[in-house]
Amino acid sequence: MTTRAGFVALIGEPNAGKSTLLNRMVGAKVSIVTHKVQTTRARIRGVAMEGDAQLVFVDTPGLFQPRRRLDRAMVAAAWGGAADADVIVLLIEAHRGMTEGVERILEELGNIAKGRRVALAINKIDRVEAPVLLGLTEKMNAAFDFTETFMISAERGHGIDTLRQWLAGEVPEGPWLYPEDQIADLPMRNIAAEITREKLTLRLHQELPYQLTVETENWEERKDGSARIDQLVYVIRDGHKGIVLGNKGETIKAVGKAAREELEEFLGRKVHLFLQVKVRANWLEEAERYSEMGLDFKDGND
Repeated sequence: MTTRAGFVALIGEPNAGKSTLLNRMVGAKVSIVTHKVQTTRARIRGVAMEGDAQLVFVDTPGLFQPRRRLDRAMVAAAWGGAADADVIVLLIEAHRGMTEGVERILEELGNIAKGRRVALAINKIDRVEAPVLLGLTEKMNAAFDFTETFMISAERGHGIDTLRQWLAGEVPEGPWLYPEDQIADLPMRNIAAEITREKLTLRLHQELPYQLTVETENWEERKDGSARIDQLVYVIRDGHKGIVLGNKGETIKAVGKAAREELEEFLGRKVHLFLQVKVRANWLEEAERYSEMGLDFKDGND
């Protein structure tokens, strides 16, 4: 049997649907999905099997104009993920078309894509009429020499099998990089922190977009097969702590319950989850916090 294995980088603007696509490809929830922009911080890898090929997906943070240190580190991680990959998939939204952000990505792609297969995946195709889709396909392929173009709906699953089969034929021949049953190379502590951060993001909407982070401080395996997980939620000011806690602690309780239920489903066993909120004014400037998120602190330099 000839096996294949390789890295596939999913790149695109924030909210283009990269996390949803990754989860569809892998068949499990390994990258957090919210309606909020810019929720993926680290390069989360999901592993999918397609025939004799193993596809290791690099779900990069969305590419945008960076302003702060954290933004710059995220954008550097995204391009780093693309530069290391065997195949690159640029994901764009059908109804938004060729935005300024997409044009900037195409410029940068010209610098790093030499010798690599680059596919275009037009997502959310159910939102536009066929002539619009055709026009967008022509415009994008005139702007960049894509190897293939795919029409997909990551949310509904349309076109995903075709894309995955094509990718399986494009990755190089070689041994598999991960055990067949492994879906993500992020340590479980990180996945648990991401799940809680997702619940906070969904619950708080616009109030505290990116000025909080979650760390799994302690993970204890218990004799009865359950796990005790202690997590810290870092915010940058006292006022934010009050928002996260909510009236009589209602918000943090609801977040903890939702995160615990998802963790139990993910792990297939009972979980005891304890959340603590701490003010840490400078967490956005602390190298250790970046390491926890899988980002390089130095990449955030101007």
